[in-house]
Amino acid sequence: MLSAVGAMAKKEARTVRRTLQFKFTLPNADSTHLLSMVKASAPFFEAFGGARVRLLQNVDDPARYIHEIEYDTHEELELNRQRIASDPRFQAYVQTWRQMLGGAIEIDVYQTVK
Repeated sequence: MLSAVGAMAKKEARTVRRTLQFKFTLPNADSTHLLSMVKASAPFFEAFGGARVRLLQNVDDPARYIHEIEYDTHEELELNRQRIASDPRFQAYVQTWRQMLGGAIEIDVYQTVK
């Protein structure tokens, strides 16, 4: 009985690392409002196990950005990412981005190749 509980706890503790990227073009090159929004979103992603949030600007095309969130998630949640994507908090966050950017946003999820 004790070994079954230990195995279950170990299974629950397993996490996977993911990198989420929002890729978009900002209508103007002023990133002041965008940067404040990214900073304000950090606590939201920490609730999902977020480890790092950053905003990248393309050097050759200053209107192009990548908002990158690197996070750890429980393996079981990763298997059902659609459930997270349908979370009302996540939907509201994505909707805010789409309104700000006129709907043009590309979202990708990456994993580290081992």
